[in-house]
Amino acid sequence: MVHDITDLRFFVTITESGSLAEAARRLDVTPSAVSQRLRHLEFKLGMALAHRSTRRFVLTEEGQLFRDGVARVLGDLDRLVENLRERSGEVAGTLNVGGSLGFGRRYLAPAIADFHAEHPQLKAALALSDAFTAAEAGRFDMIVHIGSLADSSMVAYPVAPNNRFICAAPAYLERHPAPRDPKELAGHDCIVLRENNEDVTLWRFHRRRQEVAVRVPAILSSNDGDVVKQWALAGKGLFVRSEWDVAELLAAGHLVRVLPEWSLPNADVVALAGARGAMSRRATLFLAFLQARFQPAPPWRLELPKKTQGLGPRA
Repeated sequence: MVHDITDLRFFVTITESGSLAEAARRLDVTPSAVSQRLRHLEFKLGMALAHRSTRRFVLTEEGQLFRDGVARVLGDLDRLVENLRERSGEVAGTLNVGGSLGFGRRYLAPAIADFHAEHPQLKAALALSDAFTAAEAGRFDMIVHIGSLADSSMVAYPVAPNNRFICAAPAYLERHPAPRDPKELAGHDCIVLRENNEDVTLWRFHRRRQEVAVRVPAILSSNDGDVVKQWALAGKGLFVRSEWDVAELLAAGHLVRVLPEWSLPNADVVALAGARGAMSRRATLFLAFLQARFQPAPPWRLELPKKTQGLGPRA
């Protein structure tokens, strides 16, 4: 029988690692030590838990059942300890946050560092990706998300307003007069960001009660926002980007906003988490911290001169 909780945590660690070599790196021991400890665990249980080689680690049916049960037990234990600590007013445990790559690097990482400075006893882990799956979402206290929401059981809490702009470099606009109407975009070179399985070449606009949808020619496309921005700065064409990412470039004149009288669908920043009653105290405090940090005016709007925040110069 397994009595040592460290054996349980050890087994979960190696199943998450995918190989004995990676597990050894995470545990800071040798691969042979990992293999020996796994054999000892199997001996105590009286069953094989995994088929392994130097490169592969595959759970047996019994190993998968054991792993699932152990994960539930450890999760319940961790939550119990955290609840007891929180009853005494302590902010405890590990704050697991997910976020998009660009926004995560520029704004979310510094926010977590400042939050940790206020709660140094707390651990924090930040994972950045532009394509979290629904299955992955469950391992986070919250995911800071930008733009429209896919179907999700998580609740969206507002963090910051964020508009999207059509922009171009002055060099491009010197060669191609800026469009005065969205329909003129069909005659322009356009750069698109491919993400979230969206129809990225169909750009939608509204102005008062008028709505227009334009199919734009994509001469360049990428799934990386920084690449798209680099192409635009090089004068390759028009592109759509969130104001958090282009505000500084607009203020410095490296980019120019195009069609400022027309609005694109907003891409507000939200925190995806469970219902407030089900959130841990650390997550509730971090959500309040983010909202205070980015509201009512997020830092990217403080970077923009007023004329750029509003209609901007007529193209």
